[in-house]
Amino acid sequence: MTHAGSLPIADTASKVATVTFAFWVMKICATTVGETGGDLLSMTLNIGYAASSLVLIGFFIVALMLQLRARRFHPFLYWAVILATSTAGTTLSDFMDRSLGLGYATGATLIATTLVAVLATWRLTTGSIAVDHIRDPKIETFYWIAILVSNTLGTALGDFLADSSGLGYGLSNLLIAAGIGLTVLAYFFTRISRTVLFWIAFVLTRPFGATMGDLLTKTPDKGGLGFGTIGSTAVLLAILIAMVLVTTWSIRAKKRRDVA
Repeated sequence: MTHAGSLPIADTASKVATVTFAFWVMKICATTVGETGGDLLSMTLNIGYAASSLVLIGFFIVALMLQLRARRFHPFLYWAVILATSTAGTTLSDFMDRSLGLGYATGATLIATTLVAVLATWRLTTGSIAVDHIRDPKIETFYWIAILVSNTLGTALGDFLADSSGLGYGLSNLLIAAGIGLTVLAYFFTRISRTVLFWIAFVLTRPFGATMGDLLTKTPDKGGLGFGTIGSTAVLLAILIAMVLVTTWSIRAKKRRDVA
């Protein structure tokens, strides 16, 4: 959470994007692409949840290794890892809930427990779970594990709300949006830890993206808008790429001003 007008320009000493309003817009786009892209592989292309998970986890591992080896912040690389955690999280959640037969409620509970364990281990190991200055390899590794687990949780939670709870895609989106709105109000009007609010918002924006993805791709008889996985993924990916380009331009413009 941060001031509304700024762009996610990375601190020169940090390897991750600064948390701004644009960061959250891009994160929602990435997580929605994660939902539609994961469904594109597993269902539209009929690869299956297990095979899709292996493909997307492989993409995640490659992107993560490149990110960890990088010496500075690279916008396209950073958002490629975010996108990879979203798509891998989608297929991992679907594999647990459907292929393993755990169901949405059980799957979401197990993943939520895992996320708490990751954050607790991170806190106990390093003394903080803050995300405003990440450069140490150990801290960055915890950061990306937490993001992968939270995105997996978001898929399971979104599916639970949209399907098992009976709310449907529209009402689920409204409920999650209300939770995000309350988090924003807490940021501006309370003294709750900004780090705590970040992780709450990060978790909530994943099911928001997941249910938004389902709303866009599912047929009208299932409560969706019927745009399909291919069209929705292409449009959202184009928006994300455009915003990354704007971010990159902003970083370079700032550096030119600093030099001048």
